[in-house]
Amino acid sequence: MRSMRFLLFSFVLIGWSSVSLQAKDRLVFEPPESKANGKHIVLISGDEEYRSEESCPMLGKILSQRHGFRCTVLFAISKETGVIDPNDNSNIPGTETLASADLVVLATRWRVLPGEQLQPILDYLKAGKPLIAYRTATHAFNNDDKYGGYDWQNFGVQVVGENWHSHHGEHKVQGGRGVVVPENESHPILNQVSDVFTLSDIYGVVHLDESEATVLMRGAVTETLDPASLPVEGEQNSPMMPLAWIKPYQIEGGKKGMCFATTAGAAVDFRSRDLRRMIVNAAYHLTEMKVPKRVNVSFVDPFQPSFYGFMPKEFFLERGLRVEDLDLGSSARSWPDPIAAAKQAMLDGDE
Repeated sequence: MRSMRFLLFSFVLIGWSSVSLQAKDRLVFEPPESKANGKHIVLISGDEEYRSEESCPMLGKILSQRHGFRCTVLFAISKETGVIDPNDNSNIPGTETLASADLVVLATRWRVLPGEQLQPILDYLKAGKPLIAYRTATHAFNNDDKYGGYDWQNFGVQVVGENWHSHHGEHKVQGGRGVVVPENESHPILNQVSDVFTLSDIYGVVHLDESEATVLMRGAVTETLDPASLPVEGEQNSPMMPLAWIKPYQIEGGKKGMCFATTAGAAVDFRSRDLRRMIVNAAYHLTEMKVPKRVNVSFVDPFQPSFYGFMPKEFFLERGLRVEDLDLGSSARSWPDPIAAAKQAMLDGDE
């Protein structure tokens, strides 16, 4: 009996060890065989404020299961615990997968990555491959070491069109509504896109060269976070800031590429169907595929995103969110409740 118990304990221990050794540091969403289009998209999350660790897997599921892209999703991972921890700004495993990427979706914020993780990103940019950048990707990197001879702190201006500048709306008090630029309303990225509302505020954009960029949508600052709220009157919306645009980029020593950018993109913003549609349309357009007249952007798994905000160091470790918790068939429990947090923010202007 004792030997049987020892044998059983050994099997359990071996099984537990196997699971531990196989813990994921990235997600790979294979498309249904009938829809596969042969294109590979890498989505890179990693920001402390806007919950890109929730939005990137959601978008990857839609792009793969609805539209046939093979999608790899990367995360900021705690080197000590292996859990998803955006407060650790120095570790995003898996950037080597960019070598086979046809498109990158970037949603990081002020990352300071080691050279071995930056090099594949630099190679991708030098190759002039296409990029979708949302929300904090204007200030995606904060390396001050000029790794690879590149000025990472000005990646935003050079590639996306703007660095971090300002909150044009009052943070957590005023929302934003997308207003299509009439002369560009026929652009394929705007197919069936007309109603974008963001619970995150409008960013200030002052460096974007509109002679080379095509501004698709401007952002009207709204009175509150209520989607029914009206644009504020007066100078704040005169002129309105660019909210979404497409522009060419070329870093020193590299080929020309194209970047689609939007300063919307908190996880809660993606409850907007048309914001999701704009991202999917851009994925088709940038991979040189015909953009459908109306793309399916319904959620693959339930999506209840967390409200945005900075969290204390212990939060993500205590949350214990692991990569496999966001795989197909799974959804992360939001924290805090997005509706309750939005209402509270309207009441007290919480910072």
